Amino acid sequence: MAGNNTDQPHPDSHFDVVVIGGGIQGAGVVQAAQAAGYNCLILEKNYWGSGTSSKSSKLIHGGLRYLQSWEFSLVRESLRERSLLLSLAPQLVYGNWFYIPLYKGSRLRAWQLRAGLTLYWLLSGCRSDARFKVIPPAEWPELAGLKTAGLKKVYRYRDAQTDDAKLTSAVIQSAASMGAEVCSPAEVIAAESTPEGYRVLIKTSVGQRTVHCRFLVNAGGPWANRIARRITPEPGHLEVDLVQGIHLLLDRKISDRCFYLESPSDGRAVFVLPWYNTTLLGTTETGFDGDPDQVLPTAAERDYLLGILRHYFPDYDGRVCGEMAGLRVLPKATGGFHQRSREVEFVENSHYLAIYGGKLTGYRATAEKVLERIGKKLGPASAGRRGDTCRLPLTPAAEQP
Repeated sequence: MAGNNTDQPHPDSHFDVVVIGGGIQGAGVVQAAQAAGYNCLILEKNYWGSGTSSKSSKLIHGGLRYLQSWEFSLVRESLRERSLLLSLAPQLVYGNWFYIPLYKGSRLRAWQLRAGLTLYWLLSGCRSDARFKVIPPAEWPELAGLKTAGLKKVYRYRDAQTDDAKLTSAVIQSAASMGAEVCSPAEVIAAESTPEGYRVLIKTSVGQRTVHCRFLVNAGGPWANRIARRITPEPGHLEVDLVQGIHLLLDRKISDRCFYLESPSDGRAVFVLPWYNTTLLGTTETGFDGDPDQVLPTAAERDYLLGILRHYFPDYDGRVCGEMAGLRVLPKATGGFHQRSREVEFVENSHYLAIYGGKLTGYRATAEKVLERIGKKLGPASAGRRGDTCRLPLTPAAEQP
């Protein structure tokens, strides 16, 4: 079954759960709910992971920088999920070494980084292969042309990478293999509350269809509030800021390893990562108030990232060969985007739940939280459990039978 399956649900189909949005969060929910024994349908207006879920930094990580804002529970959960995904999806999620250089004038101090990496290791379960180390100066010339002028220390630690779009498709295929209906392209035109749940009108490639469900999940990401406004009565929504982040692809691979860099202008974390035969550089944080369907990198964002690259790798001569832009969803608040929590938030109303935010790494844990809320509304599934997402293997969609 292809990742952007175009099979359509039958007219007037009845489901326990309908999920709107085929990014990683929606994929996780439909997998978890179908595994728990509910009869599920997921709808995606484009193709699986076509929004934010295919525009990420492609990292499965605990979020080392979140320790600075004391988000210990988020880091612990993410590290647990990283360990699970390394086991469940070895063809999609793979470990790599990340290097953090500290220079004279760096905002982050060596003692702070050492304390953070120690805590990161402790929260990961003290795995022997996750220990960090300091790279001796004699080895600095081997670090892919990293600038050594003013360099004081280089730390190395372990995290993981993935192909975010392929991972999303693999989770969708896992749900489909247990009997879930997966439908794309399919756009929700309207939904109406009924005594039994919701009646949902959808537009597919073959026309309009109506489906019924006992529970409706809005996993629309940047489109979540637009989706909420199509529901009668409107179930409520969370006031959010949409934050654009871009990545550039460079035609020459700098290294097979990863670099975690501090922007010299504002102190933000920026990654230089191997991505197939290219280098992935990102990301930015720019407020966005336009149409989520029209997200494009700006010249200022390109200059910002290329300036950081030149600062740390002055002799690198690769060229930009591609770019991508996606939107993060952050609860509206004062202060900079960089300091805001990445904890997922929910809006619930009767037999409806909307997901706001969340990380690629934690999609399965988020889905389990949604499943708990579904269970409280619907009770145990009549079909009986089909599987457990912490044990279900994930393989690339093309390799599925």
